[in-house]
Amino acid sequence: MKRRWIIAAELALLLVLGFWAVAALFDGQQPADAVELKAPLPDARSSYLAQDAKTGLHYVVVHRDGSRESLDPQQYAQRLYDGQRGQTRWEKLLEKLCNVTSTRGIIWVAIALLIGQGLFTGRMVVQWLASEKHKKSVVPPVFWWMSLAGSTVLVLYFLWRKDVVGVLGQVFGWSIYIRNLLLIYGRQPAPAAGVDPAPEPELGK
Repeated sequence: MKRRWIIAAELALLLVLGFWAVAALFDGQQPADAVELKAPLPDARSSYLAQDAKTGLHYVVVHRDGSRESLDPQQYAQRLYDGQRGQTRWEKLLEKLCNVTSTRGIIWVAIALLIGQGLFTGRMVVQWLASEKHKKSVVPPVFWWMSLAGSTVLVLYFLWRKDVVGVLGQVFGWSIYIRNLLLIYGRQPAPAAGVDPAPEPELGK
């Protein structure tokens, strides 16, 4: 019975994490009828094209602090041109390789690559070394801890990227890592040598 409750709790946690991850991809920063731009201004959170009866079509830039700035097409084009023209070769290379145009984006990519993906790659090395040491295939507990930590970092990165495939791929892996850790640390100790783990009842009792 206890095992069933643990499995049910894991499934419920998995569903909650999945719904939360998908909901986090939509930040509600723009009206429903707005058109999000795939090439926002550097150092801006997002940009979108909106329309109203008073100003007609106009661009709205959402800054990092949450403030918004309305620009007409000429102003937006000039701001975008100045931002792209002022990039160094290093910044242009990062934009092509990692699709980032700001210092914050570079930090996110560095965290995901060095910590998140580093833990994911390192766990395989740890498992390989443990297997070589025991001369058979084994999976040490640190493998699951590294998987859980690396997955968490990558989920945060994919949420920032608004990448639903990456988010769901990592979130559903959480249940596997957590389940294995529960099995490892929740198992009963092995019976002492020479002790029958399931003794037969004595006759006459």
